[in-house]
Amino acid sequence: MRSRSNSGVRLDGYARLVQRTILCHQNPVTGLLSAGTDHKDAWVRDNIYSILAVWGLGMAYRKNADRDEDKAKAYELEQNVVKLMRGLLQCMMRQVDKVEKFKRTQSTKDCLHAKYNSATCATVVGDDQWGHLQVDATSLYLLFLAQMTASGLRIIFTLDEVTFIQNLVFYIEAAYKVADYGIWERGDKTNQGIPELNASSVGMAKAALEAIDELDLFGAHGGHKSVIHVLPDEVEHCQSILYSMLPRASTSKEIDAGLLSIISYPAFAVEDLNLVNVTKSEIISKLQGRYGCCRFLRDGYKTPREDPSRLHYDPAELKLFENIECEWPVFWTYFLIDGVFNEDKIQVQEYREALEGILIREKNGIVLMPELYAVPPEKVDEEYENPHSVDRVPMGKLPHLWGQSLYVLSCLLAEGFLAAGEIDPLNRRFSTGFKPDVVVQVTVLAESNQIKNLLQDHGINVQSIADISPLRVQPARILSNLYTMLGRNKNMKLSGRPHRHIGVLGTSKLYVIRNQIFAFTPQFTDQHHFYLALDNQMIVEMLKTELAYLTSCWRMTGRPTLTFPITHTMLVDDGTDIHPAVLATIRKLEDGYFGGARVKIGKLSEFLTTSFHTYLSFLDLDCDVKLFDDPNEGRSSPDSEYGGYPADFFERESQDELDQYINDVLQSTALKSYLPPTSKTANQPPVFSASHSTKEILSIMAKTKGLEVPAVSMSLPTKVLNTHRKSLNLVDNPHFFETKDCESVLHLPKDAHGDLDCRKLVEQLKECPTLHDQADILYILHILKGADWDTELDGQYGVTVHCLLNELYRKAGLNQEWGLIRYISGILKKRVEVLAEACTDLLSHHKQLTVGLPPEPREKIIVTPLPPEELIDLIYEASGQDISIAVLTQEIIMYLAMYVRSQPSLFVEMLRLRIGLIIQVMATELARSLKCSGEEASESLMNLSPFDMKNLLHHILSGKEFGVERSLRPVDSSSSSPAISIREVGHSGATKTERSGITKLKSEMKQFFHEGQSMSSSMFASTRGSTPSSPTSTSPTGSNGDTSWGGRKGQWLRRRRLDGAINRVPVGFYEKVWKILQKCHGLSIDGYVLPSSTTREMTPCEIKFAVHVESVLNHVPQPEYRQLLVEAILVLTFLSDIEVNSIGGIIHVDRIVHVANDLFLQELKSFGATGSILEKDVATGICHFFYDSAPSGAYGTMTYLTKAIIIYLHDFLPSTGCAMQ
Repeated sequence: MRSRSNSGVRLDGYARLVQRTILCHQNPVTGLLSAGTDHKDAWVRDNIYSILAVWGLGMAYRKNADRDEDKAKAYELEQNVVKLMRGLLQCMMRQVDKVEKFKRTQSTKDCLHAKYNSATCATVVGDDQWGHLQVDATSLYLLFLAQMTASGLRIIFTLDEVTFIQNLVFYIEAAYKVADYGIWERGDKTNQGIPELNASSVGMAKAALEAIDELDLFGAHGGHKSVIHVLPDEVEHCQSILYSMLPRASTSKEIDAGLLSIISYPAFAVEDLNLVNVTKSEIISKLQGRYGCCRFLRDGYKTPREDPSRLHYDPAELKLFENIECEWPVFWTYFLIDGVFNEDKIQVQEYREALEGILIREKNGIVLMPELYAVPPEKVDEEYENPHSVDRVPMGKLPHLWGQSLYVLSCLLAEGFLAAGEIDPLNRRFSTGFKPDVVVQVTVLAESNQIKNLLQDHGINVQSIADISPLRVQPARILSNLYTMLGRNKNMKLSGRPHRHIGVLGTSKLYVIRNQIFAFTPQFTDQHHFYLALDNQMIVEMLKTELAYLTSCWRMTGRPTLTFPITHTMLVDDGTDIHPAVLATIRKLEDGYFGGARVKIGKLSEFLTTSFHTYLSFLDLDCDVKLFDDPNEGRSSPDSEYGGYPADFFERESQDELDQYINDVLQSTALKSYLPPTSKTANQPPVFSASHSTKEILSIMAKTKGLEVPAVSMSLPTKVLNTHRKSLNLVDNPHFFETKDCESVLHLPKDAHGDLDCRKLVEQLKECPTLHDQADILYILHILKGADWDTELDGQYGVTVHCLLNELYRKAGLNQEWGLIRYISGILKKRVEVLAEACTDLLSHHKQLTVGLPPEPREKIIVTPLPPEELIDLIYEASGQDISIAVLTQEIIMYLAMYVRSQPSLFVEMLRLRIGLIIQVMATELARSLKCSGEEASESLMNLSPFDMKNLLHHILSGKEFGVERSLRPVDSSSSSPAISIREVGHSGATKTERSGITKLKSEMKQFFHEGQSMSSSMFASTRGSTPSSPTSTSPTGSNGDTSWGGRKGQWLRRRRLDGAINRVPVGFYEKVWKILQKCHGLSIDGYVLPSSTTREMTPCEIKFAVHVESVLNHVPQPEYRQLLVEAILVLTFLSDIEVNSIGGIIHVDRIVHVANDLFLQELKSFGATGSILEKDVATGICHFFYDSAPSGAYGTMTYLTKAIIIYLHDFLPSTGCAMQ
């Protein structure tokens, strides 16, 4: 018998260690590891990490086998791993109903449990008694399932298990919009069970999705039935959200050591090396101590100051845990493994030595890894004084299995028993490698030969859809429908992939389905789901965005291929020519560059060899997928109106099941015409006269139902916006309606009982002069009878209200009547497919959203991602009965998300985006530019095309001046409002923001406080933008107030109104507020107090603190008044730099603003100003002219605010520096 080699002896040593510290806890029946001798629970995450040492050791034995027993030992260890992974699979498969529910609800009540009974695989605590929702644990399972399968282990045995794993993929797919409890099971760090979006969960999900994509779960023995499919857009969403969060871990944690598992082994989820290094150095600088790293700042777990009898902390006690957080040695094993992967010998050496110093050695030579090191209770004060000076004591579990396992794994790697590639067979470690440039292939296809010929007249040669046969082209929604077949399983009651939108990465691949090659047109060209695709300029904009997205996000082999269809809706109104915007786009694409993306235009057949092909093997005939299980299943979503590309079917003689299915989905959305045309000759008066608001229609409908409608409404008229009824007024906010007896004027048909006669109402559809009137009638029917009521129009059966509304929607779309389109979209409750994603995009860039108009009970705040259904309901609820506002809200959220991705700089220093206020400001801006009434402006806003709406929003965000042009509508159009287009104004009219004045002011103020100088005009050189603020010209010698202001009247009022509405604050504002709160008892703003105690719970850079300040400021309804308050607080914060210990109790900011306003008025009067110039705003009592003064300058608002603060805080300031003159 050969003698044992040195390496064999060392391996035996590690095997003994693993056996005595880890495998001794493995349950012989289930294979699960219990957390310790006294704990019988098995945590999913801890189990996976704890078995890694066993997996690594097995591979090391197989590789370094001296003799046959070593191979047997390797097999034995590997089977322990398989047993544990299958044990966890058992636990999860018992909760299969939760997986099915969670796909739809994403609720904390419907998620898989985080821990199970290690002896029985049963659940241990109830659904709501634990922070179960931990997407990172489920993702970690999938990641290692993929890695272990790739390394040769066989964990999955049957096809039922394969479909279950496919459904787990759908479970974690939406990680980027799921707020969960995260890696520490706590959620928000106050430990009150508030879930939040966690970077560690999003990153782990991204890694798992990438790892398991196209993987055969049966390993080398499998076929196409055991392959897992992942959609690339879901991975990309996770990535972009992860990037926008890092190095921040979540809203309440500015950094978290758990991120190590994301930026390094095992996930390697971040591809940007700079971001990896920034995150790593943040962890080292803020969290590393002498015994390991803290989990996050102010973490109270097992510290001597924690009260173990309570589950949660009081917000103010978090300050107690600062500097005494426990240190966890497990994080050093991550650094050690990271050093091995990066081949950084110094890092490996450093952390190995550090670990040697803190491990606990037992008599028999076994080394144990403690869970954490805590400060001894008697030395707490010493540690507060000098952090990291006190010797700590080990606490918690001994050994900590997760740490013990990673320690053994790191030793095996460091000593060369394992190579990095062996524990990472899927090569995740190369994620930060070089990425080549992407060229996007674009195929332009004409929908019909007529369009093909029109393009040829312009010298552009393209193929029509019929020309490319045998290749097939279909709209993206067909692909969504086909994907719902993936992962279906009748035995386990699993329904497959939810009907989710498929992004541009998904439609830029070619698909092989039952041996035919399909290309799919991108979702943004599909006019079904939302009306943006009805606007050709908008389509061009979206094409630009999507091409840029493809160049930056394409990760697959081959090139992306985008199929761009030219359809009949892309023609000019009379159908004789192609829309100029579309023509210009095709010409630009031919140049090879478009919107910063490299493109190559050509025929689809030329691109076959260079494109990426995906085989949808789950649709193969031998996979038993029934496309027609049930006549209702697999149908497209009910809001579709017409089919795909009929030309795709022309060439085909016999249709197989797949063709019938596609045809069926398109047929169910094909349109039949029932609506009578509008009649111009009807001699009876119109049903509603234009002077009526729908409020009145509603009250009549309510009376027919026996309800009473209150006469007083909210500050926005609560009606269901009829755009041309001139009743919505977003600008002037009337508080009351005149209630007049409107029954006499409204010609609504009555039946014998005096109730509304719906059948006669249907007949009146034929006598309507405009599409709008038809929409009103259908809306009344929709409310009284429901969408599925059969109108029996012209004696035909099956003509439902829903049917007619869809047809009307299409007619409005052809006429480009945007107000009407938005109105009908609201009735049909259409929704932006990617609304939840758009919201999450904004939230992950640390913005909060509010929907509905202020003030708060009606204005709803969105702080964490919500499931799509819940989000839509919230928006409709916040919009009151105003359906068009609900639709516009969705549209604006969508544009904001586009901008936050493409131009994040627009959102600097904006924390909360208040959609309702933004809509109000848009209407106000239109009223200002068109010099028209609020009602007209609100109506014009609703009639803007999506492209103009997006531009208007951009001008408001960027603060640019813009002009509005009215263009007359074509005569036959049934809309009563003029069309409007938005254009930019040159630089001569641009404003200069206040910020330039503020920094200058700061230095001047310091000078003022130190030298006791008077505020003389020589000191405040006026900035270019401040011309409107000099009141000297308003003396009686000027001809009248208005002319002397020049063209600048209202400019600063507008700036304040815009900044107030979009909640913009000066740079570093929140940190400065944090400092000033340390010097007083609190700030009172409009009756709400921001107490100084908040600084005990939150750190200055924490997003939660900024949100808290924001929520107090948001109680102020007038945006311009809010901005003055912000300016006043800013001047106050300059005081925090002066050597003053305290500046009093509670400071009333409103009083300071009012004192400043009084000083301003006194000065104006001393110049002899009279009349309109002295007018005050009724709501706030502030002079209009004060709102419109520039911040800096001798007569700027800052000057008066500074004087007011000196008067207000007279007793506290250093007496030497305040000679008021």
